[in-house]
Amino acid sequence: MSGGQKQRVAIARALINDPVIIMGDEPTGNVDSHNTEIVFDIFRRIADEHKRSLLIVTHDPDFAKRTDRIIEMDDGRVVG
Repeated sequence: MSGGQKQRVAIARALINDPVIIMGDEPTGNVDSHNTEIVFDIFRRIADEHKRSLLIVTHDPDFAKRTDRIIEMDDGRVVG
């Protein structure tokens, strides 16, 4: 199973119980740029169509820039 396939399976597993908030810790950390786009599109579709909130932790500035809100942290403190 490829890294992108594993990420999509993890997202599907997270949705089984129909959570109101979906949390992802570096969901695109181990996938290439093509699969990063797929994962982002899945998250966007979930948020828009199913009215879910997403809390995503990432070090990928390009991924972060495409979100609705960015909260920056440094040493465990909110800085932006």
